[in-house]
Amino acid sequence: MRLPRAICAAAGSVTLALSGLGAAVPVFARSAPPHATVLIAPDIVRVNSPAASGRPPTTADCEKAFHLACYSPLQVRQAYGIPKLLARGVNGTGETIVIVDSFGSPTIAHDLGVFDATYHLPAPPSLTVIQPAGKVPPYKPTSNREGWAGETSLDVEYAHTMAPDAKILLVETPTSENEGTTGFPQIVKAEEYVINHHLGGVISQSFSATEETFPSKQALLALRGAYIDAAHKGVTVLAASGDSGAADVQNNGSTYYLKPVTSWPDSDPLVTGVGGTQLHLSASGRHTAPDQVWNDTYNVPTNEFIFGDRGPNPLAGGGGKSVIFARPGYQNGVQRIVGNSRGVPDIAMSGACNGAVNVYQSFKGNMPGWYQVCGTSEATPLFAGVVSLADQVAGHPLGPINPRLYQLLAHHAPGLVDVTTGNNTVSFTQGGKSHTVHGFSAARRYDLASGAGTVYAPLFVPELAGK
Repeated sequence: MRLPRAICAAAGSVTLALSGLGAAVPVFARSAPPHATVLIAPDIVRVNSPAASGRPPTTADCEKAFHLACYSPLQVRQAYGIPKLLARGVNGTGETIVIVDSFGSPTIAHDLGVFDATYHLPAPPSLTVIQPAGKVPPYKPTSNREGWAGETSLDVEYAHTMAPDAKILLVETPTSENEGTTGFPQIVKAEEYVINHHLGGVISQSFSATEETFPSKQALLALRGAYIDAAHKGVTVLAASGDSGAADVQNNGSTYYLKPVTSWPDSDPLVTGVGGTQLHLSASGRHTAPDQVWNDTYNVPTNEFIFGDRGPNPLAGGGGKSVIFARPGYQNGVQRIVGNSRGVPDIAMSGACNGAVNVYQSFKGNMPGWYQVCGTSEATPLFAGVVSLADQVAGHPLGPINPRLYQLLAHHAPGLVDVTTGNNTVSFTQGGKSHTVHGFSAARRYDLASGAGTVYAPLFVPELAGK
């Protein structure tokens, strides 16, 4: 798992895998702040520093200061049509969203309270924290712990944004996931506990590890127990597709593969892989242009703000063909695209750093305040909220949703919004040489950059629920 990064990406096993970890700089402290370096943790990128004024920046503030957009939870809600569902009483009532993170955050209850008060959101019916795989060590402000705490803030706040009346169950594990070499056994144990005790209907995982980083295919397959249990017991499992585009990092968390690769668990056939899009929104959350595949690799302001250089640096939604899993039956209709392999992602939601979301955090190691975060670690809890709304409409947890998702795709369901522009090709300098890993382009209907596209929730939620 990669850790979240500091500007706006997060999800997966630190999916954005930036190697640096820089000091946060007050958002309005200067017009051209030094790059707020990134943390490697889950698939999250936290690009900027807290707002010195104590209030979250507006889209106009971010565009003026950094030439990058940022969005509030209210804008994101509006972009996906969530207010229309809330007006009909579809708000997550009776559902529980399970969020799994290494270590968690020591300040999550307080931070969610500030987030809700600022944006006038109702508190969730409950925010419960459990540690079923072992006690989490006391918090220390190391880069690893700060990264996971930031990931936790993002996951909880934006799952709650989409399904405000759903309960939140935060499942913390005591070992950091690290590119397939450590951490996953504890995650599996924790998730099996949740599944076997029927504690929630949808599990959100904002982390992933490159398939090739596992010691062997057998070692990866031995970790699938929780997903097999979830499928048998009707629990939906989601995972971020990563933040390095068609490339991804090796075991050291910083060296990129020079060929297209994918990550797990998003590549697992029993898991729904969530990719990233870029939203273009007005101050009210109205779309000013169609969503496109998230790729900030070649965006100079984004690179200057996150990395401190003009780039290019890999910063895009993951997607491609698995080298572990064969094409599942539900992808037979897109065989022309995926061939004989499992293709990811399955769906895509907001994840762009030029369009990051405002997250509040106050754990030690960073100034308390508002941070702009992005990545497929954002996309995954957003979609977890949508799934919990569909669970409410259906009257029961939906379990593995991929067969239904591809059925909706085949029938041109209006709740699926096609993403037809953009790609996840990335370029970077490594070993003193420039490299480009050619990825996949958006196309009509399914593609390996945005999956089946994104969603318009007022139509998609009842479609997914079968109503």
